[in-house]
Amino acid sequence: MIIQQLVNGISVGSIYALMATGYALIYSLLGFSNWAHGDIAMVGAYIGFFAITASIFPWWVAFLLAIAGAGVLSLLSERIAYRRIRQNNSPTMFLMIAAMGLSVTIQNAVLVFIGSKFKTYPQILPVKAIEIGGTFIGLIDLISLGVTVVVLGLLFYLIERTKFGLAVKASATNMQVASLLGINVDKYISLVFLLSGSLAGLSGVLLGMKYTVYPQMGNIALKAFIASVFGGLGSVPGAIVGAVVIGLMEVFVAGYVNAGLRDLFTFALLIGVLVVRPTGLFGKSVQDKA
Repeated sequence: MIIQQLVNGISVGSIYALMATGYALIYSLLGFSNWAHGDIAMVGAYIGFFAITASIFPWWVAFLLAIAGAGVLSLLSERIAYRRIRQNNSPTMFLMIAAMGLSVTIQNAVLVFIGSKFKTYPQILPVKAIEIGGTFIGLIDLISLGVTVVVLGLLFYLIERTKFGLAVKASATNMQVASLLGINVDKYISLVFLLSGSLAGLSGVLLGMKYTVYPQMGNIALKAFIASVFGGLGSVPGAIVGAVVIGLMEVFVAGYVNAGLRDLFTFALLIGVLVVRPTGLFGKSVQDKA
C-alpha cells in the first residue's frame, strides 16, 4: 500500500514539476512570479480537449497543438503584458500586478467564450492498472510519469549543455553584462516564456486527462508555486524536488489522514519554509540562478 501511494504521489508531483519548472525559469530571469502561468496551462488543456473532440486530429497531434498553443500564448503575454514594463525599468511589483491582471483576463475570457461547465477528455487510453512487483499503477499515471521524466531530462540537457542554456544563465546572473557580451537578452527572455508556456501546456493536458478541464483549473498552479518556493525560487532542480515532495505529501495526507486536509498541509508547508528557510531547499542567490 505504501509503495502504491509513493508511485501515485510521484506521478502527481511530476505533473506539478512541469509547471513549477516554468515558474522557476521565468523567476530566474525576471525575478517575479508569473501568476498567469497556471491559466496558460488551463488554455493548453482546453486546446487539447477541443482538438481531440473535433475528431480532426489524432490524439498526439492534438497534444502537440495544445503544447504549441500554450507556448505561443505565453510568448504573447511576455510581448504584450511584460516587455514594456520591463523596458521602462519599472519595479518588479508591476510585473506581478500585470501577471495577476492577465490571469483574471484569461479566466474570464474562457468563462465568456467557452463557459463554466467541466469538460472531460474522451477516453484515449484504456482505463486499467499495470501490475509491477505487486503494485498496481494506473496506465495514465505511468504514462504521465514517463513523459515528464523524458521532458525534464531534455530540459536539463537544454539548460546545461546548449548555447541556449548558457545564454539564459548569463542573462539570469546579470542582464546588463550579458547584453554587453553580445547576448540578445530580449530574444532569450521570449524563448524562456515560449518554453515555460509549452511545459505548462503539457501539464495542463496531463491534468485534463487525469481529472477534468474547467476555467479555474489554473489555480492548481499555486501548488507549483509553493513547490518552487520550497525548492528555492529560481532553481529548476529545486522546483522539481519541491513538486515531488508536495505530490507525495498530498497523496499520503489524503490516504492516511483526510482528503480535505491536503491543501491545509500544502500551505502549512509554504509557511514553514518561509519561516525556517526563506531561500528554499536549493536557495539561489541573485548571482547564481537558473
